Amino acid sequence: MLDRLLALVRRPFRREIEPAGPQYGALPYTVSDGQLVVLLITSRGRGKWIFPKGGLMADKTPWESAAHEAYEEAGVEGEIDHTPIGSYFLPVTDERPAPVEVKMFPLRVSSQREGWKEMGQRYRHWAVLAEARRLITHEGLADLAVALAERELGGAQSPKRSFIRR
Repeated sequence: MLDRLLALVRRPFRREIEPAGPQYGALPYTVSDGQLVVLLITSRGRGKWIFPKGGLMADKTPWESAAHEAYEEAGVEGEIDHTPIGSYFLPVTDERPAPVEVKMFPLRVSSQREGWKEMGQRYRHWAVLAEARRLITHEGLADLAVALAERELGGAQSPKRSFIRR
């Protein structure tokens, strides 16, 4: 019996392999005093500052899936663009044997909950663009926030949006 327990303890910890295929994320933001402010969350595994993301959900469009992830991971709702602002790639890791493209949809936040599904697993933090650029370590992800700021503050026409409510 003791040998069996010791064998279990000595067995290496295995992380779950992530599914292949694209993911869809929300880039939650608001404009305050003429500045773009984005909502960052921490990843569950490594605690890196990211935006909410996940796989395509059954019976949902990519932008609806992204909005749902923002609701569960960050507790926010609002207007989600139907067109991505761009994409970035998640790098290869032990859990991810191939790079995964994440298409990001801007989400103009209209409400934020005090409690949300993953609040015990993540932190969230509103950041102005300069701070967000310092905190985000995924290559290309901060560039999407910069592109959104140029679009929103530069007077460009916004693409079609939906108001998502749970």
